[in-house]
Amino acid sequence: MNGAQSLFKALTEAGLDTCFANPGTSEMQLVYEMGKSNTVRPILCLQENVVTGAADGYGRMAGKPAFTLLHVGSGLANGIANLHNAGRGNTPMVNIVGANASYHQPNFPEHELIGGKITDLARTVSHWAREAKSASELGLLGAEAAR
Repeated sequence: MNGAQSLFKALTEAGLDTCFANPGTSEMQLVYEMGKSNTVRPILCLQENVVTGAADGYGRMAGKPAFTLLHVGSGLANGIANLHNAGRGNTPMVNIVGANASYHQPNFPEHELIGGKITDLARTVSHWAREAKSASELGLLGAEAAR
C-alpha cells in the first residue's frame, strides 16, 4: 500500500466522506484514490479560499468534518482566512496540504513558504499540525488528524 492509499484508508475509516479540493500535481495520488472509491464525495473548488470556506460551512451545517486538499504552502496560505474563521467557530475539519517528494524539494523552493515551513503556518490556525517525513507515516498521521 502506498502513502496515498494508506492516508485515504485512514480518513475514510474515520468516517470522513466529503473532500473539498483544489489539487495540484503533488496531490494527484490522493485524487486518484478518491476517483476509484465511492465512499468519498470529492468537490472540486477553483481556489483554496473556496475550499476552506466550503469545508467550514459543511462542518458547521453537517456537524461532522470534511477534509480539504490544498496544493502546497501557497494553497494553505490562500485558504488561511477561512481556516481562522473555522477555528474560531470550532468547526470540525481535516486539512491535507500536499508537498513535493523530499528528493524534489530542493528543485522547487517556490512550493515552500518564505521564511518558514508549511507546518509552522498551519499551527496558527490548527490545534494539530504534522508533517509526514515519509509515505509510510501518512496513514497513522491521517488517523490522528481525524480524531
